[in-house]
Amino acid sequence: MHARRIDSLALDNYQRAARVILANHLVTRDYPDRIALPLIRRWATELREDLAELFGYRLEVTETTARVFPVIDRLDPGKPARTVSDRVFDRRRYAYLALALAALGRAGDQITLSELADQVAAYTGRIDGLELAPDRAADRDGFVDAVGWLAARGALTLADGDAGGWAADPDAGEALYDIDRPVVFALFRPPRALQHLHSVAGLLTENAMAHPAGPARTSDNARRVRRTLVERPVVYAEDLDAAERPLLGQDRIVADVELFTGLRAERRAEGVALIDTSGRLSDVRFPGTGTLAQVALLLVGEIADRVLDIDHPLPQRTGGADPAAALARQLDDAIPESTVFTPLADLPSTDLPATDDDSTPDTSESETGEAPEVTYPFIDSSWVRETVQALTDRYGLTFAAQWQADVPGLTAEVVALLERLRLTHVVDDGLIILPALARYRGAVVTVRAKRTAELFVTTSDTLGADSVGREGI
Repeated sequence: MHARRIDSLALDNYQRAARVILANHLVTRDYPDRIALPLIRRWATELREDLAELFGYRLEVTETTARVFPVIDRLDPGKPARTVSDRVFDRRRYAYLALALAALGRAGDQITLSELADQVAAYTGRIDGLELAPDRAADRDGFVDAVGWLAARGALTLADGDAGGWAADPDAGEALYDIDRPVVFALFRPPRALQHLHSVAGLLTENAMAHPAGPARTSDNARRVRRTLVERPVVYAEDLDAAERPLLGQDRIVADVELFTGLRAERRAEGVALIDTSGRLSDVRFPGTGTLAQVALLLVGEIADRVLDIDHPLPQRTGGADPAAALARQLDDAIPESTVFTPLADLPSTDLPATDDDSTPDTSESETGEAPEVTYPFIDSSWVRETVQALTDRYGLTFAAQWQADVPGLTAEVVALLERLRLTHVVDDGLIILPALARYRGAVVTVRAKRTAELFVTTSDTLGADSVGREGI
């Protein structure tokens, strides 16, 4: 591992490069900023070898791009594409993005926004339930969001005009873009032909359990644990299979990740979390500024008080498990097999990974050891709604304007944030409270009376590392 051999004076610089490439996977001249690509290029050889050794990732570096090709063996619902205004992509925007990439792959060096829209509109005509109608404002807005995502990463560079003008009035507005073909090529290279897949599971790397036992198997499991540590805000022992759980407790595996990233690991009986004080690896800072983050912190404090109320114990439930299976079902249900996929979906193929239950490697607990059933406190949805309403009644005048009159929307966004941070797990009738929430149970929140533009101020001594309790909830 190269990080062990790097001079201590240069190690911080190397670790910053590691955090940047892990956080972004694609780095270009201007994305995420102008200093990122020179930093990656300086350490390209060392990063390439350490990423392969520790995580099994492949790194490609050119003059204009740096691209990590991760090992995707689990679906992760916590990393959606977002617009430049931080709104989560919906299905239509994802579709426009994919089709725009297909069109750009066949384009020249420049393209106008209207030409790109016409090509994407033609592609949508082949897919049931999808349309890009330039005369419909919602379609134009969704398409411009997809183009903005590409522009932010350098695949497109505005040469003339204004995309907002086209979105407002396509007859009067126009925009001309330069196309960066290396970035377009780096953005999307699926490992398999999408038309051949019956399930999104076909895009996942084959499970390490398919390999025979031995040193190779142990090495694969160690890489899988390290990947989980850098890809998730919290890794609970129950997220891992029986062969991987003991590795999470090994000092060497966690220390390797700490040394490579420069982050500090917090360990508890329930699992491990990497704490990113630099802000260069985390896509969500928590605690943070803004109404959603601050209301989420308030709600966490209320939840912790409720959980610790020994006079009114909460019911316990299982179900804090990874929601990847539900996400896979949702994605599979969206496959347009009646149109684009039909011509190829029924072709025989002997080299594709099977996706039925019979093809799953046998990892029964009888072979690997029985895992104890884990239960967590459960809070019903009505309590969550009432609590957010009470917080709104008390502090609502300091909230961002959009949330003051939309408490149900505020509740949904705050709950989604807590699940994304793996502090809670959402079920149909409430929240399952996960152990990492205990980290924030002692937070003290005060309101500034004179500056209503800022929601809350949190005292630093209650949110630092020293405030973390040793025991879980």
